[in-house]
Amino acid sequence: MPVPSSFNDITQNKTIRDYLGWSWYDKEFYVPQRWANDFRILLRFESAHYFTIVYLNGNEVMNHTGGHLPFEADITKFLNFSSLNRITVALNNTLSDQTIPQGSKTFKSKKDGPYPDGFYTQGTNFDFFNYAGIHRSVILYATPTIHIDDILIVTEVQNNTSHVSYIIASSTSAPEPQNPECLIQIIDREGQTIASKTGCSEVISIKNAKLWWPNTMHFDPGYLYKMHVKIVWKNITDEYYQPFGIRTVKVTKNQFLINEKPFYFMGFGKHEDSNIRGKGLDIPLIIKDFNLINWIGANSFRTSHYPYAEEIIDQADAQGIVVIDECPAVGLTSFGDVLLKQHKSVLRELVMRDRNHPAVIAWSVANEPSSAKSSADKYFGEVTKFVKFLDPTRPVTAAINADYTKEKAGKYLDFVMLNHYFSWYSDAGSLEIIFPLLVNFMTKAHEVYQKPIMMSEYGADTIAGLHMDPPFIFTEDYQTELMVLHHKAFDVLRNKGFFVGEHIWNFADFLTLQQITRVVGNKKGIFTRERQPKASAKLLRCRYHTLTNRSIEGGIAYCPNIGASDFKC
Repeated sequence: MPVPSSFNDITQNKTIRDYLGWSWYDKEFYVPQRWANDFRILLRFESAHYFTIVYLNGNEVMNHTGGHLPFEADITKFLNFSSLNRITVALNNTLSDQTIPQGSKTFKSKKDGPYPDGFYTQGTNFDFFNYAGIHRSVILYATPTIHIDDILIVTEVQNNTSHVSYIIASSTSAPEPQNPECLIQIIDREGQTIASKTGCSEVISIKNAKLWWPNTMHFDPGYLYKMHVKIVWKNITDEYYQPFGIRTVKVTKNQFLINEKPFYFMGFGKHEDSNIRGKGLDIPLIIKDFNLINWIGANSFRTSHYPYAEEIIDQADAQGIVVIDECPAVGLTSFGDVLLKQHKSVLRELVMRDRNHPAVIAWSVANEPSSAKSSADKYFGEVTKFVKFLDPTRPVTAAINADYTKEKAGKYLDFVMLNHYFSWYSDAGSLEIIFPLLVNFMTKAHEVYQKPIMMSEYGADTIAGLHMDPPFIFTEDYQTELMVLHHKAFDVLRNKGFFVGEHIWNFADFLTLQQITRVVGNKKGIFTRERQPKASAKLLRCRYHTLTNRSIEGGIAYCPNIGASDFKC
């Protein structure tokens, strides 16, 4: 079985594709003898779904609950140096009401019919395929016995001076106490050292620093510096280069500000999903997706509905693409203490991994929870408080689809994302109701929330190549007409002053569980699963370029000649 990959689509075996339960991986490897002297050896998994137990030479060395985020352990004492080692991984993809995300088992007995003994199905609270496997890289690496354990960088900007605060944490496996010296350098894009400092917790001030900007706000977006961190104790050194960007993020009553300038979200919800690989790390696909994001003119995406590979966030940093970083709490239907503990654990892992990424401008704590339940009130109060404790520098949000007059989570958020599918899950086929209902919906929601609002999901399933005039559901014509009417409503809402963004669902088609409402997956993508554009992609390309007064270079775009004045609320 290849690693990284999901195991589901690799074989021709239906049992493996739909497998639920424990799966086992084995790998043999050697470690050079020189690593046995004055080194600490770690084994790191970037992602495995869902519950993982790792054994080395027959010894359990770590376990982890949750997919999508990294975990590691010091395995030095379990290694054989210059002789064979065997790593064994036990992986279970079963979900329950106490996991993040949630799921359920439905058992069938003989009274239900002649089902096989023990037959059951896995239900999920989400609309994407529950891919399983070792999804990202597995890394074996060595550090000195005294080593850099963590780096935290926080930036502020005052007039023409940028302040870079940092905290360097170190650890030791040496027998005697240590207090290493920290030597810090700030290196610009050209490789020049522009500032330096001694100390493990200090502030470096930089005059006229280049700020990190989104791609639609500046001619030189995604400017990154590197912090060269070196710790020294006696004759032991450890060093690391940490990329970072200098920028500020702020939410006011009606605006989302980056570097004190209004930012309007234009982009998508996405998925880590591709043919054969499933959710396995796919570097060529990552680069292709960013090329498409830039081609279409988007400036942002949400990591719906779980943390993406860090390679994706790295690209967003470098290209100036804004990221709303979402944890895997999708479709929560119950809110108890056990779930809250796991929710907090996942959020801690997410924040610790991504807090130095300038592209990450907000934490999303949930997608479409049953937040109208009374138990959701205290729960989301705790969740948002915890995230703000972990990172007070970024706003907190969530994607809400519950009735805004009854739901309990929105009052704890800094800005609100709303998911609603006008003329799809309600009033399907009735395009004429989109404009008045959408304007009314968002206006009334703002009256309740009194904070910035964006649309985080809208759209329609569309089969590539299917056409009908007048437009009919599932055709490319219907998707484009639905989008035009949403866009005109968005323009009216922008003029009201509180509407801060539009993310269509979805960037590309993706696989789901087998359902009679899903034709080999969810087809709401602007692109097919193979990343070919539907007609809607050229419409969206015009929309996003027009909103930011950018010229369209290469290829074509569909720009309908229609204005908001043609519609009445």
